[in-house]
Amino acid sequence: MNVELMSVGTELLLGDIVNTNVTYLSRELAHIGINVYKHTTVGDNKERLLQAFHNAFVKSDTVIVTGGLGPTEDDITSECAAAYFGRTSYFNETLWQKIEAYLRKYRKNNVLTANNRKTAYVPEGALLFENRNGTAPGVALEQDGKRIILLPGPPNEMKPMFIQSVKPYLQSLSNQCFVSRYVRFYDIGESLLETKLKHYLDTQKNPTLALYAKTGEVLLRITASASSEEVALELVNHKIAEINQLVGKYIYLIGDETIADSQTELHRVIARELLARELTISVAESITGGYISSLLIENSGISKSFIEGIICYANESKVKTLGVQEATLKRYGAVSEQTAHEMVVGTAKRFNTDVAIATTGIAGPTNDGSTKPVGLVFVAVYYKGEVSVKECQFNGNRNIIRERTAREAFNELRKMLQQQKN
Repeated sequence: MNVELMSVGTELLLGDIVNTNVTYLSRELAHIGINVYKHTTVGDNKERLLQAFHNAFVKSDTVIVTGGLGPTEDDITSECAAAYFGRTSYFNETLWQKIEAYLRKYRKNNVLTANNRKTAYVPEGALLFENRNGTAPGVALEQDGKRIILLPGPPNEMKPMFIQSVKPYLQSLSNQCFVSRYVRFYDIGESLLETKLKHYLDTQKNPTLALYAKTGEVLLRITASASSEEVALELVNHKIAEINQLVGKYIYLIGDETIADSQTELHRVIARELLARELTISVAESITGGYISSLLIENSGISKSFIEGIICYANESKVKTLGVQEATLKRYGAVSEQTAHEMVVGTAKRFNTDVAIATTGIAGPTNDGSTKPVGLVFVAVYYKGEVSVKECQFNGNRNIIRERTAREAFNELRKMLQQQKN
């Protein structure tokens, strides 16, 4: 099955709304092994939409459309889909009763107007998908090997409808089962990882592999198809084992689609590890300014492990709060391996924790008055008396440098914990 995703709405063309629907649908369709051939955006114009349908079916057999199902005059998607297949639309009384009940329940202060009835007009022979979060139903039309699926534009309506109704409908059209797993990498760039996996990428058939660049990380999707979920999962796991032998030292997480969306999952991995091993942690942040602590507290239950985090931006704070020696600051500077070392040891001692993290660096856009460059960062991690300090040089603006520093800190701690575990 080849799919074209079509978004309808002049507001999309004008940039008034960010189109997140295509990102979501592309990812969801990939999970079930459906190829997305093209993305198209069309304004609220009947002639252009009909022409877009014609163009889409040259290469695709299925068009999934989001938007244009509302009650106003510029909502033209349903009538254009009906017209393309030469069908008329009729008023569905049962559907209208549901729409009316929904409007009276959730829009008590609104008077029902005549145009509200427009959403109850559906094409002849259409399969309808229930909208549990709005009024306009989803629609599927099939004819001569072509298929148009209409979904509402608001993501809070579209996403549940896709998961509850459209996804099972699409899966029913195939006798194959698809399974995807995701592998997250750190400390290796996309181009180098692609080079190391070139043989697998060039010869892939089933499973298929796809690389995605994240900020400072790389995500690999592995998808297999088979007659059953068990067989497909076995194919995926076998491929993961092969990849692990080749580049396993860069892998920090393997999972399903729940780990695929974010830019990083390192802080969640660390939180789970700390909780599982009943370890306490404290954090001292200079360059990151509380960002590491913020990421840690995203994780439920972390209060059992995370004792305290402090922001020691000024040198006076490093001395008074953490016990950094003034002589160290004078000789090596605040941004140095020696200062980072004293910071992390002072943090662990002050809060009596098993684990500690400390960061110091130059976020820019200007340096600290020394010859040290913007983006120079030192990350220190501590585990039960053992200390490791890593020097990094990051590029980018202040926020990017701070984000990269936090991820580097989590990864260094992950490696230290792994070494101790082994």
